[in-house]
Amino acid sequence: MGDPHLVGVVGLGVISRAYLDTLVGHPAVRVVAVADLDATRSAATAAAVPGAEASTVEELLDRPDVETVLNLTTPAAHAGISLAAIDAGKNVYVEKPLAAAFPDGRAVIERAASAGVRVGCAPDTVLGTGTQTARAAIDDGLIGRPLSASAVMVTAGHERWHPDPDFYYAPGGGPLLDMGPYYISALVHLLGPVRAVNGAASRLRGERVIGSGPRLGHRIPVQVDTHVTGVLEHVDGALSTLTTSFDGVATTAAPIEVHGVDGSLAVPDPNHFDGAVRLFTLGGTGWHVLEPRAGYVEASRGIGLLDAVTADGRRPPRAGGDVGLHVLDTMTTLLRAAAEGRRIELTTTADRPPPVPLTPAEQWRASRAHRTRAR
Repeated sequence: MGDPHLVGVVGLGVISRAYLDTLVGHPAVRVVAVADLDATRSAATAAAVPGAEASTVEELLDRPDVETVLNLTTPAAHAGISLAAIDAGKNVYVEKPLAAAFPDGRAVIERAASAGVRVGCAPDTVLGTGTQTARAAIDDGLIGRPLSASAVMVTAGHERWHPDPDFYYAPGGGPLLDMGPYYISALVHLLGPVRAVNGAASRLRGERVIGSGPRLGHRIPVQVDTHVTGVLEHVDGALSTLTTSFDGVATTAAPIEVHGVDGSLAVPDPNHFDGAVRLFTLGGTGWHVLEPRAGYVEASRGIGLLDAVTADGRRPPRAGGDVGLHVLDTMTTLLRAAAEGRRIELTTTADRPPPVPLTPAEQWRASRAHRTRAR
């Protein structure tokens, strides 16, 4: 596998734990530096990651040994940190969305191309066996030509469980920019890129109440739409209907369904890596579960970065910046279409990423013995 790829992590909030669980001890990468606005958090994380040093963001970006910056900051900071990393000659892998605003996301991709560095972007959940098995079923013709899809995400809002949920209700947040990347990325893998969108949105509450943590009961303002619906026109003619909401309690709808001339697929939650893929064929008598036939087995957050590092130029990264920009374009254009009440064509496109063959866990993640040695 050669020398490990050296990574610096910026942003050590809740999601960083999942990434570090995947990356620390993996033979393909080594986390050498961590940085956060909270110096105490940086020190605590460095103490738990063998070989990592706590630093400021500026110090991390100045390190010549850091090859890739893993950007896990809040959405409003994504573009600024990514651009600074690119200007320092680093590759970037950024949490979703690529940026809070489309022009900033485009600037990241264009600046990286000029600098000759790579950009990757979450979500990488769509590389697991759930979405990838559904994609393989479509590509193998099990539902015939795909005609339409639906994607549904309904929750009462993240303030119920997150101790600092302010950014979910600030520009760059909301149910579409927060959760939409999972569903739209999955739809791009399943059906290809989007050419145009139409939509509607609402914001019926002006504030939310934090439901846990030290700020329990604190009220935060709502600055974004909290229920967004839309229709996505894919380049091959299929239509996807999308609902993302922080204004519901529960739903019985499948996270994603894809309908073709010969059958329908129920696709598991794209916020998770695995889950049952169910097929109902034309003339059949019911749904049946497909065995996993594609995807990284037992994957977890960070597999997208590992996928890019281990590609070694032989293929495009499957969680690449081009898809991240196209997904951001889809979301921000959908919000504009909702505000203006009209159909709008997108300005970007992206190739369907290469499919992930069925890859047993031991082939992509470090062995238990290696992880033990790393500690």
